[in-house]
This record gives sequence, structure tokens and C-alpha cells, in this order.
Amino acid sequence: MNKYDVIIIGSGIGGLCCGSILALAGKKVLIAEAHSQPGGVAHSFNMRGYKFESGPSLWSGIGKWPTTNPLGQILRLLDEKVELIKYQGWHVNVPEGEFNLEVGQEPFKERIRLLRGEKSVNEWDSFISGIRPLSQIVSEIPLLSSSPETINFLEIIKLASKFLPNIKSLPKLNGGFGDIVDSHLSDPFLRNWVDLLSFLISGMPMHDTNSAAMATLFDEWFKPESYLEYPKGGSESIVKALVDAFKKNGGELILSSKVKAVNFSKNIASGVTLENGSNFISNFVVMNTDAWTSRKLVPQEFQKRWSPKAKDINKCGSFLHIHLGFDASGLQNLPIHAIHVDNWERGITAERNVAVFSIPSVLDKSMAPKGKHVLHGYTPANEPWEIWKNLKSNELAYKELKEERCSIFLKSLRNIIPDIDNRIEIKLLGTPLTHKKYTNTYCGSYGPALSASHGLFPGCKTSVKNLLTCGASTFPGIGIPAVSASGAYAAEKIMGKKEYKKLLKTIDL
Repeated sequence: MNKYDVIIIGSGIGGLCCGSILALAGKKVLIAEAHSQPGGVAHSFNMRGYKFESGPSLWSGIGKWPTTNPLGQILRLLDEKVELIKYQGWHVNVPEGEFNLEVGQEPFKERIRLLRGEKSVNEWDSFISGIRPLSQIVSEIPLLSSSPETINFLEIIKLASKFLPNIKSLPKLNGGFGDIVDSHLSDPFLRNWVDLLSFLISGMPMHDTNSAAMATLFDEWFKPESYLEYPKGGSESIVKALVDAFKKNGGELILSSKVKAVNFSKNIASGVTLENGSNFISNFVVMNTDAWTSRKLVPQEFQKRWSPKAKDINKCGSFLHIHLGFDASGLQNLPIHAIHVDNWERGITAERNVAVFSIPSVLDKSMAPKGKHVLHGYTPANEPWEIWKNLKSNELAYKELKEERCSIFLKSLRNIIPDIDNRIEIKLLGTPLTHKKYTNTYCGSYGPALSASHGLFPGCKTSVKNLLTCGASTFPGIGIPAVSASGAYAAEKIMGKKEYKKLLKTIDL
């Protein structure tokens, strides 16, 4: 009989973290994935010797210890190591100018000094001083160990001693980051820059982005010893490490196995049915799916219990993508990352106003054939679904619109590689329809646009017994660190607080 302790729907980072922790704890776990490979948005594909990345490209806090990154903490818990390449720089093209920038406090302050003068440097110092207490709280109370749904009064008292010196800052953690910015920054460039970083993390402007998430980012990016990390082999290496940990502890992963419905017995989640008709029984079901898809997997009577209702949840925008394989001959000092902002006044959420590029073969030669480079570019959650939703991928109108909308990429890239058009060997363009197809996300969205100024993302518990959720629609929200933590919270709910805490103690959390 196909009987399991836990069935997880979806093998995104959240689902893999949840499954690998449960398997480590001795649970019999099945992960059912609709696509032919695991990883969710964090996936890659190969073509003519090029390895094309399609998901996250900025990584940090994975290899160092201690770290505030929940993914780094989980990999340590699982005793899985990923080969990482350290680097610091990226290329920035904004209305104020074009320059290379390194992570770390002093490089950015020097750039502010050159662009805006000493007064703006002082503003930035004040801003960082305002964030520092929040960062200290985040580092003292690891996100992985403090699920808001399971923390009790005694634990709050115990934790209070750690953040007592910064107690006044505590209420700010769950608010919108823009409130902190408003208190310290008036310089237009600095405000725009922080707004941009917030948007890249959450898919929303700074006033809607959670302060705790940004405090974590600033803790990682703006310390003197800060650096970024590139996993050798791309995001696939992170996914492989989680899958390896899952399988070595007895977990089962089935691919090309789309779940049609969650099954119930006496109003308790009891397993799943696949689209091919196969049935699997379990004590718990975890949905690593977005807020809209999750509701479609359960009967109408259960959907009515959910809050907020699916129709009331605003969505983040979608993406345009470009993948290039191109000739590298004669190119020197290319950046691994580049970001282009056309016009601050339009706002960072404006469509085709921001483009982000990654050239991983600059650091990792295995990502492209010898003498070649591979590139992934995308517009971060600012492409409207509505102009695409009625088109078919085989229609001429779709192909023409795709070329027109994606022209932003080559226009921006010519600032870095003037003759890029003549170097291209492979060019692949993606739209919100592409993003939806390969990520199973509603309208190709980045996730729910749940404003931090209106409260937190919903937790992993649902209104149905033994049915839980994890992923970008679940607290803490969008982004790799957040979805990793959400998977851990779902695992904690299933295995129990005592066993979960015992596991975390093995890595001194």
C-alpha cells in the first residue's frame, strides 16, 4: 500500500526543505512533483553545452557559519555541503551613472560620496544605525527556530533577554520597511536604491516589504566582510544537495506526477490523487504550491474556510526572460551580475523599467562551452499578466509581442557588451506564459502581494486538520531564505516542537 507519514505536493525549495527535515527525523515522506525535474523556480536546463539558469541568481549566507540565512542553516543541519565561489561585485546602470559596486558598507559609502556628496553619506550612516538593532534581533533569534505559530510564552520570556537592549525596535520588524526609510533617508538616490533592493527581494516596494527580511539582507550585504556566493553548477547544486539529503534518509521523490486533488477522511487530510489516477495515503499533506493553486486542490467546502479568500489576494507581477549563449572572445572583466534601471521617476514597479542580468560563466566555466558565456536576464516581477493571458504561444501576435517586449534586454546589454548582437549563438525569450508553464504559478506571478503594512503572510497551518502549506504564499513570504524557513515551520508542526528543537540543537540553534 502507498502509505506515508507525509506527502508533500511540489518540490520547490520550501517543499524540499520540509521533506528533508522530516526524513532526517525518521518520517516516511513522499514528494510529488508535476515537472520532470525538482526545484520549482530554482531550476536550469541544458542546450548545446550551455547550462541556462532560470531562477534565483543572488545567493549569500549559505557557506558561512554562523549565518542568518535559513537555507544555510538547513544545509548545515542536513550535513550537506555545496561548493561555493565567493565574489563581491556587480555592475549598476542607473540614471545617476554607470559603475561597478561591491557589497559591503565602505564600497557603497564611497559610491554615495562620489554620486551625492558627504551629506548623503551621513544620511546613510544614520539609516544603517537605525537598521542595526533590527539586524541584531534577527541574528539573536534565528528565523528557523522561531515559528510565530508555535512559540509559547515561556520561550518569549527566554528570548526577551536576548533582544532586551533593542526592545524598542522589536515592533518595527513586522512592519513595512519603508517606514524605517522615511525616518532616515531623504536623498532621492538612496531612497530609490533601497526601494529597488526591496522590490528585488519581495516583488513589492519598500513600504510593503517586511522589515525583518530587509534587516536580514542588510546584515548580509553591508558588513565590512560581506560577500556574495555563487553555487558552482548553479541553483541546480542547491536543489541537488536538498534532494540528496532527502533521499539518503529514505525520502521518495516522484517526478512528472501532478497532483489532481487532496483527499480527506472525516474532514482530515488523508492523502492525494495524481492526475494519472494513482492514490497515495498519508497522515499529513503539505502543499508547496501558491495560494491560488492550493485552494483548487481541496473541495469547495474547505476552500470557504480559508482566509484571506483567493479572490481577495493581490498578486505580484510576472516576468520577461532572456537566455543567451554567446561568444566570449576578447571580452574582459565582465560582471557576473548587472542591473539596469531606466527611470526612477516611473517607479521600480513600472513595467520594463528594471532589468537584471546574470552571467554565471564569468565565475563558473562549466556553465558554458569553452570560449563562450551564458546569460540569464529578467524583468523582476513587473510584467503585467493581462496583456498576455489571451494569447497562444504558437500565434504570430504572441511571437511579435514577445520580441517587442523583450527588446529591453539587448538595449540594456549593449551598455556592457556593445557588439552583443553579433556574438549571440542561442537566444531564448520567455514571457509570463512561459513562466507560468514551467513554475506552475498563478498567472506566472512571483507570489502573493501581501503588504507588510497590513500584516504578516498566513502561517503554515490551514483551516483543515493535518493539511499544511509552505512556500512563497506562506510566512515569512517570498524569496529563498523565506521559503526555506516556511518548509522548516511545516516540518516542525508535523514532527512536534520537542523533536524539532532537538534537531536544531545539533547545530546550536
